[in-house]
Amino acid sequence: MKKIIISIIALAVAIAAAGQTGDEFNEKYQRLVSRLGYDGVGIETHLDKWEAAFPKDGRLLEARCNYYLTKSTATQVVRRDQQKFLGNKPLFTLPDSLGNQVNYFEESFFDDELFGQALSWLDKAIEYYPLDLAYRADKINCLLAYEKEWPEMAVAEIEKLVTREKQSHPAWEVNGKPLEEGGFSDLMLGYCAQLYKIGSPEAYNSFFALSSRLQKLYPKDSNYLDNIGSYWLVAQGNDKKAMRYYKKALKINPDDAVAKANIRVIERRKAKGSRP
Repeated sequence: MKKIIISIIALAVAIAAAGQTGDEFNEKYQRLVSRLGYDGVGIETHLDKWEAAFPKDGRLLEARCNYYLTKSTATQVVRRDQQKFLGNKPLFTLPDSLGNQVNYFEESFFDDELFGQALSWLDKAIEYYPLDLAYRADKINCLLAYEKEWPEMAVAEIEKLVTREKQSHPAWEVNGKPLEEGGFSDLMLGYCAQLYKIGSPEAYNSFFALSSRLQKLYPKDSNYLDNIGSYWLVAQGNDKKAMRYYKKALKINPDDAVAKANIRVIERRKAKGSRP
């Protein structure tokens, strides 16, 4: 009798799940996550039911990624001999035994197997929805977090998108809706900004290479000239080359605030250096 009762309950649950829409599964998921987090107790069970009913729902695939990504991530406080790490200031600073100030940063570390599982769900989403940039952006953001100061795989994914945009200008979407005009360039500017913020030599070089390529793709957008100027100004300390690109940016957009501000920085530095 007990087995029969359990079977009836399981059947009832399955029938109830089968009657839910994708939106209803997503709404319940959002409620669970708000209370329990991406990998809380009961999340995986809900995702299993969602997958049984709607295995190709992009929101489900993202949720699976979030589950494994959160499971894979551990945060530690790490000592580093630098003023910034990944663009962030120290969590705190303490003196060492010699009285020297030492910086401590919060850093994320990843379990490779679980991280790989997280990416596999995004790869499924990209396979099902190849023109939806949301899933490709999720993957790139995951890789940027994972690779930290050496964003080789993330940059390779970005470069693939740029190549495809240049070759065929696809009808990109975001979460199933057509990408707004200028949206692809905005996305690329965001990635340029992330690479610049990371601030490592490898990230700066990728920032320069990506900005240079995009400047050729969007020659009327002064933002990419600003980026190239900032590479020379900050990463290379070459004021002369930086000034050249900022002036080019102003020819395209006389109201370019970034170019104007950095030209003032260069001019002040030059005036200060020329004083006796």
